[in-house]
Amino acid sequence: MALATPKTILLITDPKILSIAIGHSDEPLVDIKRQGGIIYGPSPEIPNNQDYTFLRQTVYHKLVAAQKHLPPGYHFCLYEGYRSMALQKMLFDTHYANVSKRHPNWTATEIFQETIKLVSPVVHQDGTPNIPPHSTGAAVDVYLLDDSGHVLDMGIHPKDWMSDDGGVLSLTASHAISATAKKNREIMAQALSAEGFVNYPTEYWHWSYGDRYWAYMTHHSKTIYDQIIP
Repeated sequence: MALATPKTILLITDPKILSIAIGHSDEPLVDIKRQGGIIYGPSPEIPNNQDYTFLRQTVYHKLVAAQKHLPPGYHFCLYEGYRSMALQKMLFDTHYANVSKRHPNWTATEIFQETIKLVSPVVHQDGTPNIPPHSTGAAVDVYLLDDSGHVLDMGIHPKDWMSDDGGVLSLTASHAISATAKKNREIMAQALSAEGFVNYPTEYWHWSYGDRYWAYMTHHSKTIYDQIIP
């Protein structure tokens, strides 16, 4: 499938996304470390994070199923699944500060809008709370490996997201990456889409099933999942 940048990318705090009602599910989180079937990388963002390999049970099974759609020799590697609200806030605040330093003349609204391209807030600008996708267990950040465990060319590794000024390389349909990276993103997108995952188009690695962004893009009136704590 060819990746195309939408004329207007709906950011995660767009009113259309936030209009989606939050559902509730008692579906448990499962740990990829115990379940197997998906390769996972080292603890991201902070050392010794024990929760990043957790996903909702259905999300896990869909990710395993999606991997079967990959060509021979290709494998998913989970960068991050579940993320606590505390870690989410730390990442947002850190990236917000970085954007502010890079663009000292920007307004608070401009900085906020740039920040949410790559990390969801836990609190909106007006002070109302937000439930980030990763904190529901509905979101996965993934990239591709070959049979030898080497990272395939994806244009930028998810771990380097904070260094991507303007999010140019992270953009799913980025024109600033190699033809090989574009092809690898297309391969990954085709496999994940086949199992019902939805991509956040500012981050090629971020896919979800059951959160607000998924609900809006698939024409559901409410989410499947709400916030959960392991």
